[in-house]
Amino acid sequence: MMIKKNRLETESIPRLLAEFSIPAIIGMLVNAIYNIVDRIFIGNDPVLGSLGLAAVSITYPVTLVLLAFALMVGVGGSTRFSISLGRKETEKAKFFLGNGVTLAILAGLLFMILGNTFIEPILRLLGASTAVLPYAKDYLSVILYGAVFQSVAMALNNFSRADGNPRVSMVSMMIGAGFNIVFDYIFIVQLGWGMKGAAYATIGGQFLSMIWQLTYFLGPRANIKLVFQNMKLKVAYVKDILTTGIPAFLLQIANSVLNIVINASLVTYGGDIAISVAGIITSATTIIIMMVSGLVQGLQPIISYNTGADRTDRVKQALKIGSIVGGIISTSGFLVFQLFPDFVITLFNQEPAVVSLGVEAIRIWTVAFPLVGIQIVWASYFQAVGKVQLASFLNLARQIIFLIPLVLLLSSIFGLYGIYTAVPIAEALAFVVTFTFLKSQFKTTQHPL
Repeated sequence: MMIKKNRLETESIPRLLAEFSIPAIIGMLVNAIYNIVDRIFIGNDPVLGSLGLAAVSITYPVTLVLLAFALMVGVGGSTRFSISLGRKETEKAKFFLGNGVTLAILAGLLFMILGNTFIEPILRLLGASTAVLPYAKDYLSVILYGAVFQSVAMALNNFSRADGNPRVSMVSMMIGAGFNIVFDYIFIVQLGWGMKGAAYATIGGQFLSMIWQLTYFLGPRANIKLVFQNMKLKVAYVKDILTTGIPAFLLQIANSVLNIVINASLVTYGGDIAISVAGIITSATTIIIMMVSGLVQGLQPIISYNTGADRTDRVKQALKIGSIVGGIISTSGFLVFQLFPDFVITLFNQEPAVVSLGVEAIRIWTVAFPLVGIQIVWASYFQAVGKVQLASFLNLARQIIFLIPLVLLLSSIFGLYGIYTAVPIAEALAFVVTFTFLKSQFKTTQHPL
C-alpha cells in the first residue's frame, strides 16, 4: 500500500515557510507586544513610573526561568514529535505530545510553589532596592500563580505548529495578547490595581491562551489528539524531550543569569534609573527577537520533518531562506533603533533622566543588531536536527561565554557605558563562532550543516 506523503515533504519550501512562519511571527510579535504593553502602562502610570519599570526588570530573570522550562518541554517535545511524524511513527508522536503536556504542568506547579515560598529572598538576590522591592513583590507574587497557564500554553504553541496548524498557535497568542491589553486597561487605569493589576492581566491572557490550545488538541481539528493515557510519563519519552529541549532551556537560563549580572552591574554604576533604561531597551529589542523566534518556530517543523524523511535538499533550502529572512528582520530593527531612539524610549517613559540616558544607550546596545537574526537561525538549526550539544554551545555563546565576562570587564573600566558596549561585541563574536561551525560542517559533510 502506498503511503501518502506529508505536505512538509512535498510543497515548495518558500510557500511552507511563509505558511508556517508568518502566523508564528505574528503570534510571537503579538506576544512581545502584550508584554511590552504591561511596561508601557506601568511606565506611564503617575504612581508607578520608573520604579514600576525597574520592578518588572528585576523580576524578569524569574519569568525567564519559567519560560526556560516551558520551552524545554515545548521545543524538545515538538521537535521529537515532528521527527516521529517524518518517520511515519505516529504512535511515538502521540506519546511525545502527551508526555510533553504532563511535563509542562509539573514544571508550572513546581515553579509556583518554590517561587512563592522564597519570593522575597529571590527578589533581594536579584538586586531589588528598598524602593523597588514592594513593586516587584506585588507583581511577581501574582505572576507565579499563573505559572501553569504560561507553561502549558507555551508548550502547546510549539506542538500545534508541529501538528501542521500554525494558525492555531497564532490565534492562541493573539487571544492571550488581546485580553491582556484589555485587562491592563481595566485593572491598571480603571481600577488602579497597580503592579498587581498588570500581573493579573498577564496571567488572565495566559489562561485563555492555554484554554484555546487545549480545546484544539482535545477536539476534532487536531491531526494528533491529546489523550489521557498518553500523558502518563514514560522514561524514554521524557528523556528524549528533555535532552532535545536542553538548548532552548539553556538559552533562557543563560538569559536569566545574564539579566541578573547586568542588573547587578547597573545597580552599581547607574542605580534604579539605569535598570529602568535597560528594561526599556530589552522590551524594544524583544520585539525583533520574538519575530526571529517566530521565523525559527515556523522553520523548525520543516527542517525536523525533512531531516526525518532524509530530504537533505529541502533542509538546505529552508535554512538558506530562513537565514535571509532572519537578517532582514534584525536589520529592520537596527534601523528603527538607530534612527528613532527618542520615539522608542518615550513610548515607555518620558522622565527626562530616563530619556536622556536611554537614547544614548539604545544606539550603543544595538550596533551589531543586524547579525542577531542570522545567528539565531543558524544556531536553531542544530537543535531542529537533534544536534543538541552543539546547539547548546551556540545558544550559550553570546550570553554566557561572551557577554557576561565582557559586562564584568568593561563595566569595571568604563562604568555604565561599558555594559552597553559589551552587548554588540558579544553579538559579533557569537555570529563569527556560529559561522565557523557552519562553514566547518559544509566542508566535512554533504549535509548543509
